[in-house]
Amino acid sequence: MGAAYFYHLTHRPLEVALPQLLDRALAAGWRVAVRGTDPGRIGWLDEKLWLGPEEGFLPHGCAGGAHDAHQPILLTTARDAANIPQCVMTIDGAPIDAAEVKSLQRVCILFDGTNGDAVQAARVQWKALTSAGCAAQYWAEDGGRWECRAERPASDDT
Repeated sequence: MGAAYFYHLTHRPLEVALPQLLDRALAAGWRVAVRGTDPGRIGWLDEKLWLGPEEGFLPHGCAGGAHDAHQPILLTTARDAANIPQCVMTIDGAPIDAAEVKSLQRVCILFDGTNGDAVQAARVQWKALTSAGCAAQYWAEDGGRWECRAERPASDDT
């Protein structure tokens, strides 16, 4: 059973924090789907990943290509990613439900800590997922490092 990790971005923007998390997921041997809500934002993120440092290149593609099933990282707005990921990372409030969390190795929910609506949406997601029995951790940036500030174990109280 997987777990949902919430990442409260306060010091680093998405385009800096996400590659670090993607690198860790690939190192764990997972295929990853990055799920957003806006195709334009997915295109922007694709560009940022392509323009990153050569030594830290993250192999990826945008959904809709001929090789989606083979992508280690697939950027998408769809729930069912063609690369059959073990890890889903959501951005911009993209939806994720308890059944999906429980079927994956890991779900990472990244949200902008400077946006009150995004913070509130993450709180709603935390409540929904933990109430449904999902394990969850809340991570916040502290002095440039991630620090786990809250943790809920999985429960069978559903």
